[in-house]
Amino acid sequence: MSEEKTNKLNFSFARRYVEEQILTQAMNYLEGNPEKNIPRLTKIFEKMTPVQLHREFIGNIRTFYEENEAIKTYMNSLFTDIDRDVRNKFVTDFVINSLMLSSERRIQVQDEEHIHVPYTFLIDPTSACNLKCTGCWAGEYTKHDQLEPELFDRILTEAKELGIYAVVVSGGEPFVYPYLLDIAEKHNDMAFMIYTNGTRIDEEVADKIKTLGNISPAISLEGWETETDARRGEGTFQKIMDAMSRLRERGLFFGTSVTVTRNNVKELTSDEFIDFLVEQGVKYMWAFHYVPIGRQPDPDLMLLPEQRAYMAKRSAYLRLNKPLPIIDFWNDGSYTEGCIAGGKCFFHINARGDVEPCAFVHFAVENIKDKSLREVLKNPLFTAYQKGQPFSDNMLCPCPIIDKPDALRQIVKETGAYPTHEGAETVLSGEMASYLDQHAAAWKEVADPIWNNRQR
Repeated sequence: MSEEKTNKLNFSFARRYVEEQILTQAMNYLEGNPEKNIPRLTKIFEKMTPVQLHREFIGNIRTFYEENEAIKTYMNSLFTDIDRDVRNKFVTDFVINSLMLSSERRIQVQDEEHIHVPYTFLIDPTSACNLKCTGCWAGEYTKHDQLEPELFDRILTEAKELGIYAVVVSGGEPFVYPYLLDIAEKHNDMAFMIYTNGTRIDEEVADKIKTLGNISPAISLEGWETETDARRGEGTFQKIMDAMSRLRERGLFFGTSVTVTRNNVKELTSDEFIDFLVEQGVKYMWAFHYVPIGRQPDPDLMLLPEQRAYMAKRSAYLRLNKPLPIIDFWNDGSYTEGCIAGGKCFFHINARGDVEPCAFVHFAVENIKDKSLREVLKNPLFTAYQKGQPFSDNMLCPCPIIDKPDALRQIVKETGAYPTHEGAETVLSGEMASYLDQHAAAWKEVADPIWNNRQR
């Protein structure tokens, strides 16, 4: 290693250490009086953050905190409900490593190597799962696929070299993967959010998550017990409640992931259900609209246009009136400038190693087993995706699967992408494709007036 590179690494480590110590002391200081000191801390973050967009985001957080009671309650709870060591560790990995320092590296790679490096990526270490949920998006992947621990380790090492320090893990069921916690421990400077069914989070696993401090589980729910057990199996809801109890008792930072369908949209967005989640200790909620892919896809579960319009309005209301952040992917395109897939903000590596644009777009042109992460980020499928983004001028229609299905067909045709499991190609032609075209057209009729009104 050259002397210049060694000096740069030493400087980076020293800077990371100093900023970590400052942040830890600041977070501990906040415990005494978060209502008074949170605005002060956000000003410190603004000065430390090199990216203008991130500075604006932090400034907006301060404004919302000072002006909105629900947001104030939520942020205060991070100091009353979350274990101090867990909070400090996760904030260090997420704020300093992922937002502050690594953003400079991603920009450097883009400037010097002309590679766009996303903020994060989604990876499936295994396709195995202990449940068999109806309509699972990953239900048609081969069940015996698994990333070798050496490969998983190599991918994360290469990610950090490119400036990616936040990783999302899914499956299959990640906690079935025997090396998961060992990998998170080895890469303890990275923040891991893990989509999980929650049934494998026993006392031992919960203790280990607390010890590590860099893992945040996002547990899947379909609504109340009847709805959850109907899709995920009898007794699953109670196992989830037990897991949440273990996480809450240890002061861990965890969330939930819900699949919104035609049948449960009102339930999942009701005051009663949101209040219930807050009581269980849930600190964030991912809302995924049902997409007809995977195991026995059923387009009749997709939200009707009027239901999606309702959810767009309802999610915005809940965010301002409940102490629980809700991310409504397909309706939040205005915050992300449309679709975030294809390496723009994230991409997906499945358990076979296929590099896909999105968890819901099961097509690929390359496999991570054969190439480095740096190489696959330059693949033609991602290039075509980024060239087409945003796929619509209306950011309420961001998705090339359900909102602009013709865009996905063109990209697959142009790049020669292969389906990563049997049946993935049904979204491109035939009966399902025809349905998606009609569905997209019906939503556009409803979405255009809403979007145009927002722009006035």
